[in-house]
Amino acid sequence: MDFLSVIRRWALRDKMPIREISRRTGLSRNTIRRYLRAGIVEPKFKAPSRPSKLDPYAEKLSGWLLAEQRKSRKERRTAKQMHADLVQLGFDGSYERVSAFVRAWKSDRQRAQNTTDRGTFVPLVFKPGEAFQFDWSEDYAIVGGERTKLQVAHIKLSHSRVFLVRAYLLQTHEMLFDAHWHAFRIFEGVPGRGIYDNMRTAVDRVGVGKKRDVNARFMAITSHYVFEPDFCNPAAGWEKGQVEKNVRDARSRMWQVMPTFPDLDALNCWLEERCKALWAETAHGGLPGSIADVWQAEKPSLMPLPTAFDGYVEQSKRVSSTCLVTFDRNRYSVPASFANRPVSLHIYPERLVVVAEGHVVCEHQRIIERSHRQPGRVIYDWRHYLAVIQRKPGALRNGAPFVEMPRGFRELQDQMLRRPGGDREMVDILSLVLHHDEQAVLCAVDMALKAGVPTKTHVLNLLHRLVNGTSVELPDVTPPPALTLSKEPEANVARYDGLRTSGGKRHAS
Repeated sequence: MDFLSVIRRWALRDKMPIREISRRTGLSRNTIRRYLRAGIVEPKFKAPSRPSKLDPYAEKLSGWLLAEQRKSRKERRTAKQMHADLVQLGFDGSYERVSAFVRAWKSDRQRAQNTTDRGTFVPLVFKPGEAFQFDWSEDYAIVGGERTKLQVAHIKLSHSRVFLVRAYLLQTHEMLFDAHWHAFRIFEGVPGRGIYDNMRTAVDRVGVGKKRDVNARFMAITSHYVFEPDFCNPAAGWEKGQVEKNVRDARSRMWQVMPTFPDLDALNCWLEERCKALWAETAHGGLPGSIADVWQAEKPSLMPLPTAFDGYVEQSKRVSSTCLVTFDRNRYSVPASFANRPVSLHIYPERLVVVAEGHVVCEHQRIIERSHRQPGRVIYDWRHYLAVIQRKPGALRNGAPFVEMPRGFRELQDQMLRRPGGDREMVDILSLVLHHDEQAVLCAVDMALKAGVPTKTHVLNLLHRLVNGTSVELPDVTPPPALTLSKEPEANVARYDGLRTSGGKRHAS
């Protein structure tokens, strides 16, 4: 374009002859005349076609890109992963060549589909310790040998950009509270503000503008950790764009490369360590150093971490006549003294706590069933039914809760129920766990079984010795050498008949 401007200036302003312009530029006079007739139009030159190292793989890469477009966003591979796959096929070119091809392919596809403009946004900047951003996502992992759908909490500090990813099975209040505690624990402090979308676990109703009816339980956690909740406008995800990008990046950096795990706790431990490793590996971008370096500088601006918020959800329940309470289609046992009475159920992410009259009655590990097609489970604690079988010992024989007793108790039960009155004696032995340590009672039962004397009296004797610290081993009755018999006595009953006979006469016995 600069060359064309020079030609036009010489011809139109300086009135230079075309012959002179041709001499100075080396162009033909016909070419100069064509430029002057065309007006202000940049000349176009045909670029020569040069072979690229990617040409033999272009069709393969295009097929991959088309296949990735049919997948969900969570499962798509990145350009870096495709470059690594091409290297496995023999490609020795750079990643930049592959990323340029991907950009051009996506641009052509967007033009073909007549996509609309995505909008214009304003870059945001945050002070140290000012805010964090929170969001949920759905991802999959192999947990316990099964492909499990997970609800993933993403928490990210807006200034240093350190982040935590934690997986749950549900998006409920107790999961939300637990995610906040672990994030603040890892960040070693609490920022002054939290940026959220209008999720149902926090907002009961969206009003005009920034007006929100915030959930009372969510307000309790904001008051405990002393931060201010800030909710985005509806359909304005760019207001928390950092954590939105973190959701997208986590799929390629974590979920697509993670191994299998035996349980959810092992998965969350791996995610925590993976996040910390990525802090050190990832450059901050806006500030010098890595994300971990900027976080170290931001930590003094965070409020010191208080005690953990008791983040449970409370529900009122009534215990059934079979000593069970129902929650999420599953039933959990409660001590028999609370049957047919109201109790309070405190729901935590991993456990359920039954509270009555201001005291903790019992606790169960929480069972979360994702499929509604499966029938609910019943979780028993056989100790809760001891008060019932003390009044009804016959229920011990086929009682469902007692199937889960320790092996020693079940073996003793099999032998004692064969005798008359054995069910009553077995109930008395099981009731010992109400007053003594269960392991001590079980040890006494095992010793009685090994000795071949499975009776209530012998178990009580062994338990008394264990509790009082007395040796339960049989005494050593080996005689000293001086008292050793030279001739062992014989078991001969006929000798007694000889003693009863004297003078040839037999005396009455």
